[in-house]
Amino acid sequence: MSRHGLKPLLRPWLLVCLVLPAVLMAALPAISLAAPTARADDDAIVTHRLQARLVPETGHISVTDILTLPADVGQVVFWLHEGLRPEVISGNAVLERIGHTGHLERFRLSRKGSDPVSLRYAGSIRHPMQTVREGMGRSRMQSIGTIEPDGVYLNGYSGWYPRIDDTLLRFTLDLCLPPGWLAVSQGAGPVLNGNAGEACMQWQEALPQDQIHLSAGRFKLYRRPTAHGEAQVYLRLPDDALAARYLDATATYLDRYSGLIGPYPYAKFALVENFWETGYGMPSFTLLGSRVLRLPFILHTSYPHEILHNWWGNSVYIDYASGNWSEGLTAYLADHLNQELDGRGADYRRDQLKAYADYVDGDADFPLTAFRGRHGTASQAVGYGKMLMTTHMLRTLLGDETFRAGLQRFYADNRFRVASLDDLQQAFESVSNRDLQPFFDAWTRRTGAAELSLVEVQSRPRPDGSHQVSGRIEQTQPGPALPMAVPVVAHADGGQVEVSTVELDDGQGTFTLDLPSAPVRVAVDPRFETFRRLSAAESPVALSNLFGADGGLILLPAAAPAALRDGYLALARAWLQGRTGWTTALDTELQALPTDRPVWLLGWENRFLPELAAANPAIALNPPQRQVVLAGETLGTSAQQDANGAASLVLTAWRDRQALGWVATSTPEALPGLARKLPHYGKYGYLAFRGKAPDIQRKGQWPTNDSPLMHWFTNARPALPLPPREPVWQP
Repeated sequence: MSRHGLKPLLRPWLLVCLVLPAVLMAALPAISLAAPTARADDDAIVTHRLQARLVPETGHISVTDILTLPADVGQVVFWLHEGLRPEVISGNAVLERIGHTGHLERFRLSRKGSDPVSLRYAGSIRHPMQTVREGMGRSRMQSIGTIEPDGVYLNGYSGWYPRIDDTLLRFTLDLCLPPGWLAVSQGAGPVLNGNAGEACMQWQEALPQDQIHLSAGRFKLYRRPTAHGEAQVYLRLPDDALAARYLDATATYLDRYSGLIGPYPYAKFALVENFWETGYGMPSFTLLGSRVLRLPFILHTSYPHEILHNWWGNSVYIDYASGNWSEGLTAYLADHLNQELDGRGADYRRDQLKAYADYVDGDADFPLTAFRGRHGTASQAVGYGKMLMTTHMLRTLLGDETFRAGLQRFYADNRFRVASLDDLQQAFESVSNRDLQPFFDAWTRRTGAAELSLVEVQSRPRPDGSHQVSGRIEQTQPGPALPMAVPVVAHADGGQVEVSTVELDDGQGTFTLDLPSAPVRVAVDPRFETFRRLSAAESPVALSNLFGADGGLILLPAAAPAALRDGYLALARAWLQGRTGWTTALDTELQALPTDRPVWLLGWENRFLPELAAANPAIALNPPQRQVVLAGETLGTSAQQDANGAASLVLTAWRDRQALGWVATSTPEALPGLARKLPHYGKYGYLAFRGKAPDIQRKGQWPTNDSPLMHWFTNARPALPLPPREPVWQP
């Protein structure tokens, strides 16, 4: 979706680290609603002075809007929700209806002079939830906008205020609701001034915005000042301990990103509990569903991601026509940084590379300049994962100090204006004094990833006992060479480690490292710091190899009890919605297991289960006891059971690079939850759940083998620690 199309009106940012299916935003039908394309000058901003009243029981909204236009503008076109019947109540202006698209009507406002114009309109906005499919087993709920007894959700695309093409705005909103209700918008507030029988409040934002968001419900408000604005929490039921955790986290992350990038631009940041499961991020607040915000990991994974969007996307706006840079940059400085601080940055980067390999085939690939927003696993692997890795490569190329300076320059130069990938490039060029055009051309305007090989590795001993290790790195992918800086790590038998970075010119580069003693191993990119195709040895089988496949087979167990067999069939049907390349069959319908496509085996009773165990030596099955032994650990024992039901197990295996997966339970009630949750565990090779929910008990990845980008000088292959890389920010 282009900024010159629909995306700006949907810009609640998305939580991408969740295991729930109904928390991610997607494209709605495209409507050409343009957004600003230049820096916001005071004389070019539209000001709204809104007085609104909402009646959630009936879905009714009534608004008076005093509209102040730039002095030299005599005519504007705006969009408003159908049926609101706007009229001019003051000002020398004429209003005419000129079109209708979807749920929106289009109006032309012509005025004489430069005085403000007052509009009045009223009607109903209540759109039902829609289910959006995002790939095998993944779906979520969304609404265009709604005013209902459970809550209110409105944004620019809802059409609840006059949305004018190609402008930024500032606003004051005075809003009245039934007693006990609170409303949340961007900016400063709420200033409470209740009238008899109503709950009235004011929100105000003087900083240039590209739309006005509004959420409301029966909330308990918690608030606390911080060094960078007020922290707020809106909960549908009081929970002092939960609120305190979010208030603490808000203060921590506002301080972190203010120091790393630049001052936090808004008066507050608020966590708001929504009335359906969402993970949206708006300017100065995030809208999370009740289950989402109570997941313990959200506080330190997706929550900082949404806070950081107040720098990238909610104060530096995105030129969608030239590529959405914000999601990958935000994921890098939020999700990746937290993993890096915990010492797991390399694992996180490998997961990004594996997601790209598993979900993005040739037809699904596209350049970063074509990324508008997430609409499935393939677009996420490119728009988030590739942009994240491109950012990391830029940091490797420039060094941490220059990289941080580039971030700060990009923010300072582009606050409250639309910025493109070209602007990002310009900021880093200005602080590094380097021509980065080849880098940005290759990584943002071309498709694909690098493929690397390590050749001509030699070790030359010296008379003093030291050694010189040399070799060459080559790119082997089709097409032109990609500019990149590739780390090389060499270990000596005394434990010493030498690290170098090789910039590849014309697709190749040589390295020479001096070691004080004989070398044990030299490794190219062992911490996964470049955007490259993983080798088979670096990419163990995982659920993503099945969920990312265009076609395959799901085999149902004919011998399973009827309740289980019906449950497995329902799981298969849920996963196959919209997946025309996948089919189902009973295991009794086949003489042999196919070898030409991925296969899911369902049930302990599946007659092909021994073939999964034979394909993965790490798996030992005990069907009579409903147990699996993995490297000495038994899954399926009473430790994974409770009164709600027995364990549910999930395993994967390679069979000559054919992906096999297995899901089994003795609890039919667990199968709907497994159908919903498993697509969100794509990076894992094995899982154990407990009970009817079911609740995750164990998750893991199969170990990797030696990479072809490693050269061993000894027969023994010990585990060699890699030198830690300092995070881009330190507490």
